[in-house]
Amino acid sequence: MESCIYHQLKSQPIWLLLLLSLGFLKVLSFSVILLRWVYVNFLRPAKNLKKYGSWALVTAPTDGIGKAFAFQLARKGLNLILVGRNPDKLKDVCDSIKVKYGKVEIKTVVVDFSGDLDEGVRKIKEIIEGLDIGVLINNVGVSYPYARFFHEVDDKLLADLIKVNVEGTTKVTQAVLPGMVQRKRGAIVNIGSGAANVIPADPLYAVYAATKAYIDQFSRCLYVEYNKSGIDVQCQVPLYVATKMASIRRSSFFVPSTDGYARAALRWIGHDPRCTPYWPHSLLWGLLYSLPESAVDAWRLKFNMGIRKRGQLKDNRKKE
Repeated sequence: MESCIYHQLKSQPIWLLLLLSLGFLKVLSFSVILLRWVYVNFLRPAKNLKKYGSWALVTAPTDGIGKAFAFQLARKGLNLILVGRNPDKLKDVCDSIKVKYGKVEIKTVVVDFSGDLDEGVRKIKEIIEGLDIGVLINNVGVSYPYARFFHEVDDKLLADLIKVNVEGTTKVTQAVLPGMVQRKRGAIVNIGSGAANVIPADPLYAVYAATKAYIDQFSRCLYVEYNKSGIDVQCQVPLYVATKMASIRRSSFFVPSTDGYARAALRWIGHDPRCTPYWPHSLLWGLLYSLPESAVDAWRLKFNMGIRKRGQLKDNRKKE
């Protein structure tokens, strides 16, 4: 039978054999990609985060993804340093975590990332002195109140986007990293955005998308710089999550709750330098990647114009 198949193939024209070979390689390549996707999303074991150190530092932990990260890290038995601007909210989160995970030690630092950042970083350095900080979650970030053209972005919003999203993450990392280098272990997670990676452009959110592109490149460079030093640096790229920032109240299959996202996110810490932890988001990424960029750009512009219109109507009602 093998001889028969061989003779049949030998009798075929060379162009057909080349097409069959290319088709076989394509199927093989897709199979490898699919098997790896299944493994990393459902079968690969999560790392023991306590091996990085006994403490985790989380920025912006009073709402949304940051709050969910704090609870999930406490569930894993890590002590917490919570860095946020509202002392009352910090206390509420701290008390809630202690009620649920009583053995966890928690310290709080009040920092307004849009204010005196140097003073805030100084306070962070003081409180982490001598502590075994193993995990850093750079979650702090701001976005537009609603979509708008670049010329409509006022000076205050522009300054906040750059200072909080870029300078805040950079300086907190700069404060925490030396200790990790000294101990030769640590994990840094920077929260990026699909606005910078998944879609080719995010019109009417230009500055926000650009700051998140910085986070992605910053993370990748640090990953290469420090990977051999025992420090895992990662940029996580979520799509929509049910948060106040995204103006989404209800979760769904493609829009996880903050707790659902954080549970998935912890499983990815220490693995790839860039990832989309919530697996349905990776399906959307694959779909968008397969479409022509011009089509995605046109859809996104129309979608964001709708957000802009609703935001303007809301602003007008407030003024009346």
